[in-house]
Amino acid sequence: MAKISFSVAKEFCEECSLAVRRFIGHMDGVDSIDVERGKIAISFDDSKIDQEKLKKITIESIERLGYKIEG
Repeated sequence: MAKISFSVAKEFCEECSLAVRRFIGHMDGVDSIDVERGKIAISFDDSKIDQEKLKKITIESIERLGYKIEG
């Protein structure tokens, strides 16, 4: 199991938090996703999904919702 984290410029609204959890959390290989207080932590099976691919999809999804990744 591997884990990646992201910091978001502002805290998610409830609907956006649920949208991220639903979309990313249902991807094959994703074990869990925690979204709270402007932080996202994703645990995943790196034998099922490539870390760079997961990172790219997560960043694109967050930006589509109108948020920015910090750092």
